[in-house]
Amino acid sequence: TQSTWELSGLHVSVLAFYRQPKMKLELCSFSGYKIHPGHGRRVTKVDGKTFFFLNSKSESLFLQRKNPRKIAWTVLYRRKHKKGITEEATKKRTRRIQKFQRAIVGVTEEKLKDLRNQKPEMREAQRAQAIRQAKEANKAKDAKKKTEKSKTTAAVKGSAPKAAQNVKKSAPRVGNKR
Repeated sequence: TQSTWELSGLHVSVLAFYRQPKMKLELCSFSGYKIHPGHGRRVTKVDGKTFFFLNSKSESLFLQRKNPRKIAWTVLYRRKHKKGITEEATKKRTRRIQKFQRAIVGVTEEKLKDLRNQKPEMREAQRAQAIRQAKEANKAKDAKKKTEKSKTTAAVKGSAPKAAQNVKKSAPRVGNKR
């Protein structure tokens, strides 16, 4: 149903009033304030960029290439310096870490539980034994290398001696320049 008002013989539709499109608000290119219809100034540069300014003050500062982040009354300055924020930021929820057991190839869950429940002394003993075995393996490898090296050096020594090379002496230096 459509309600009407009667003003001095004229019928005014209430719905017609609300159906009218809203006028577009522009934002000032410098200050960031809203510019209502019929206010402000539009500047179009040679390259085709258009700028909207609320007043001559904003336009002047823009043309002077002033930085709006350094001018206290602009919206950009207030945002940068966190001024006038009424809503306090809610605490970010920290995600709870979900613990789960990762499988290790070749180790069953029972074996993992046994390893976790081991006493520190037992663990130290196993570590020391593993270190001993690694050192012994390295010693064996070094001994094998030495024997191979001695065999090759003996074979080289048995071959013919090298011929002496003639080495040219450099010319004697003259003067103080080095």
